[in-house]
Amino acid sequence: MRNTSLTSTPWTTLKTWRQRLTVPQFTLVTGALVIAIGTLVLASPLCSTDEVGLWQALFTVTSAITVTGLSIIDVSRDLTAFGQLTLAGLIITGGLGLMAITTFLQGFVQGHSGLRHRLDRGRALDEFGVGGIGPTFNSILITGFCVMGLGTVVLYGFGFTDIANPLERFWASLFHCISAYNNAGFGLWGDSLVRYRDNPVVNGVIASMIVVGGIGWRVINDLWSNRSRLQRLRRLSLHTRLVMRSTALLIVFGALGLLFTEQFASGGVIENLQWWQRIQVTLFQSITARTAGFNTVPLSIQTFSDAGLLLLIVLMFIGASPGGTGGGIKTTTFATLMGATRSTLQGREEVVIHQRQIPDTVVLRAVGVTLASAIFVILMALLLGLGPTTSGESTRTSFNFLEKLFTCMSAFGTVGLDLGVTAQLNRWGQLVLMVGMFVGRLGILLLLSAIYGSRPQPRVGYPREEIYI
Repeated sequence: MRNTSLTSTPWTTLKTWRQRLTVPQFTLVTGALVIAIGTLVLASPLCSTDEVGLWQALFTVTSAITVTGLSIIDVSRDLTAFGQLTLAGLIITGGLGLMAITTFLQGFVQGHSGLRHRLDRGRALDEFGVGGIGPTFNSILITGFCVMGLGTVVLYGFGFTDIANPLERFWASLFHCISAYNNAGFGLWGDSLVRYRDNPVVNGVIASMIVVGGIGWRVINDLWSNRSRLQRLRRLSLHTRLVMRSTALLIVFGALGLLFTEQFASGGVIENLQWWQRIQVTLFQSITARTAGFNTVPLSIQTFSDAGLLLLIVLMFIGASPGGTGGGIKTTTFATLMGATRSTLQGREEVVIHQRQIPDTVVLRAVGVTLASAIFVILMALLLGLGPTTSGESTRTSFNFLEKLFTCMSAFGTVGLDLGVTAQLNRWGQLVLMVGMFVGRLGILLLLSAIYGSRPQPRVGYPREEIYI
């Protein structure tokens, strides 16, 4: 009896600890476990060459599972065919929604323990579920694979026509569609998509994949459900209308902004391009800057102006939409802040967007997400500036603050755009980026919820007093 008790104690303790986890805590733990397992697999000889050690594998897996795209290895050179397939699987795992997957797993492992109640307490998980975990998750998978399959066919037939080998062309088409739809930004070539700068098919397909993956399944489902009545936009939910309008405005604003900043920059990347090439390049960069990470022009402190890089930082900070495969503070958060600002300037006590009043809790959440995210990114940049952060290569000895801030924002926003900084950082700097990628993918509120847990609403009221702002 004593031996049985002793042998069962660890399992019982683990089971009790598992059942006490909240949804945010379970998400955090599962994400860390997936990264750990993926690191061991990717570092094996089956997946990579001798140039890839545990540290390189850890960074790559973290970047893949958080769909960031920052890399310190050459995917085509350092990973075997099976390694590239594993990387694509990790991208899909993270892109289809790390939070959705962990919630689905939670339903498996915890059984009859009030899943619906736990989901109600964990609505920081983008509130993706509308019809139950199973049907919703199946719909996300079916939609994602259909979109990626269609993109693969188009790229194979009309995009990557310069690749003679049919198998290589198919894999390049499939891998880049997976990476684009999941807003990962990983490519099979070291220069990303620079060689296809003038190819409208490649630019169009990749950009479309990024947008569809970034707007979120909730928006896609709403558009599909009301496809026969889209002439009546009011039939769409406020969330869908905000996402669509914000996405379109940010794409146009970003493209026009880059055209303006780089037009007047001496030696800029669009200086010697034709007008239609400039439009195509700036439009693509405006789309990919909001969490995708591809680039069709060389990206560095020498090729882009400081104003252009600052604009890209703003786009990366805003990011994609809730329930999508991207990061950032989300388009709806930005729209809510803009609505709150407009209402304040108009002297209104409530926030109204499209003739709908926004609850105060939503406004407070938007302010909290934005402020916490900004503080976290600044903290990352400060940590990156503690002592020497380069790996000792003779080509670069230091980076300016704009380069560090850009890289930190790229990591936190799970974008993956790189100014050539990431590979030259030492392990301390790369560790800072890995933490930023993980926090950015989970969401700052989810992280804080996992740390502090749910607190009961205080029953004590306090007197009100005005402060001057």
